[in-house]
Amino acid sequence: MSADSFMDMALQEARAAARRGEVPVGAVVVDTDSGEVLARAGNLTEENNDPTAHAEIVAIRAAAALRGEPRLPNCDLYVTLEPCPMCATAISFARIRRVYFGAYDPKGGGVDHGPRVFESTSCHHRPEVYGGIGEIEAATLLKEFFGSLR
Repeated sequence: MSADSFMDMALQEARAAARRGEVPVGAVVVDTDSGEVLARAGNLTEENNDPTAHAEIVAIRAAAALRGEPRLPNCDLYVTLEPCPMCATAISFARIRRVYFGAYDPKGGGVDHGPRVFESTSCHHRPEVYGGIGEIEAATLLKEFFGSLR
């Protein structure tokens, strides 16, 4: 499967999150050796009353539990929005190999914006990062979601 296919799965998770009243962000963790999808998730912060239940963290937790390991070095993460600082730190701790994200987040991002976690001297693992994959659709989902709240 291609990066676009995995991002399409993440977008499906984002749309499902929006239908649940969550901010529409979706994530997919893929084993790079086998191409197997280990976990898919959308935001669950509202449903779980958990400020840490961002799609990336939910997916990383599920993939790590499935593998029975705290680190995922041969895995890639596809997420519809630039990870926030909390998620970027979790990605680093999980030793994710590559991060592919959709929409850029100048306000809350932690990778290309804000603290730029992976560029920090205190960051022990720096994944390869590719932004703008499926950016238009991911950004449109977010704009429509927040527009409907006004």
